[in-house]
Formats: sequence, C-alpha cells, structure tokens
Amino acid sequence: MAHFFIDDSLSADTAVQGAVLSIDGAEARHAVTVSRVRPGERLRIGNGAGLMLEVTVTGAEGALLTFRVDEASVSEPATPRILLVQALAKGDRDEMAVQAATELGIDGVFPWAASRSVTRWEGAKVAKGQARWASIVREASKQSIRAWLPDVAGLTSTRQLAATAAGTRMLLLEPTAELRLTQIAAPTDDRDIVLVVGPEGGISPAELEQLEQAGATRVRLGETVLRTSTAGPAALAILNATLGRW
Repeated sequence: MAHFFIDDSLSADTAVQGAVLSIDGAEARHAVTVSRVRPGERLRIGNGAGLMLEVTVTGAEGALLTFRVDEASVSEPATPRILLVQALAKGDRDEMAVQAATELGIDGVFPWAASRSVTRWEGAKVAKGQARWASIVREASKQSIRAWLPDVAGLTSTRQLAATAAGTRMLLLEPTAELRLTQIAAPTDDRDIVLVVGPEGGISPAELEQLEQAGATRVRLGETVLRTSTAGPAALAILNATLGRW
C-alpha cells in the first residue's frame, strides 16, 4: 500500500468496514491518471482528521475512484500539540522547513512576518502564500501517511505571537540562549508547545524581549547555528523524543 490519498469529505460514520465508497475531484483524478491506480489494488485513504482507511479499489475511471473499505480506524489528535512558527525566509527555505516539519509530525504551522524577514507577504501574496504552504503540508502529510493534517494559520505578526504566549509553552530558538532544548522536561499539562524559528538573520533583540515578556523562553539546540530551514525540524525531533512520540 504505497499510495495514500486524503479526502476531507470522508466520515467515520459512513466509512465502516465493508462499505463501498467513492471520492472524486482532483484527488481521485491524481490517483487514476497520475498514480495509475487500478481495480484490485489496495490503498490507504484518510480524511486528514484522524480517519484512516485501508481499502481495495473497485473502480478507477476519470475523476472517480471507487473502493471497498477493508479496515477503518480513527486516531485522536496528539496532546500536547507542537506548533511551528516559521519566519518567512528568502528562497524556499521556509517552505523546506514546513515540508520537513510536517513529515516529522508538526501539528500546526504559523507563517511569521518577522522584522528581519527578507521575504514579505503583502496584498494578494498573503492568501497566495498561505495556500502554497497548505499545499506543501498536504503533500508532505500524504508522503508520510499522516492521519491528521496540520493546520496552516494566516500570516502572523509578532504582536499576535505575544498574545498567544501566555496560554502556551512558547520556545524561542536562539543560538545564544543558555538553556538547551534537551534540558526541557516533558510537560505536565496539555498546553500547546510553540516553536518559534527566526529568519536568516535570526530573531531580533526587540522581538526576543517582547516575546519573553509575554512568557516565552529562549532555548538553543547546540553550539552551532542552524539555517532557518533546519532549526525547526531539528527541534521537533528532540521534542518528539521528549514527549515519547518516537
């Protein structure tokens, strides 16, 4: 079962063992015309909200994929959630970070307009950028066969981050911090863990101060300075181990 497809119209109420269902539209068209799925093949299909199906294809034509449900399972969302605040970065480094973090199990992504971000989303670019990140998250979720599709929030400001710091466990990835991320103990509550990654030039002193005053904590990964595309995924790997996800 190498192929995994996501269709958010599927429901746990109807996707029961033995049921014959179908999906249509772009996802079905991709399965039929690109992946060349044929009757008799076994696939995994999910709805991005915890439902995971193992199915046998019964029909594949055009933009319609029909299948029989062999096994259905529903998983609960992870708690606490780990959220990535990724600063906009030049080139495709922010997109690389989002893709890798999704494959590693991030639960949500926030595009951040940091003061040192070279790339800017303005006007029509805001909706276009969010849609692009959502597409990256979707494809990475399919590649890694994830039951839950991470949310991609709208463009976030530093002021908005500060407003959420009090109700979360916000960790600022800062190479000069004294506290190592590996020294952070597993949480005893279900507050979201928020990883904040700066752009190429790092998080500015003013932003660090503003977020710390709001309740965030500076942490570092090691002695070296990682690129903005690798810092978030590296920190996520550590947290996965700390939380027992891995």
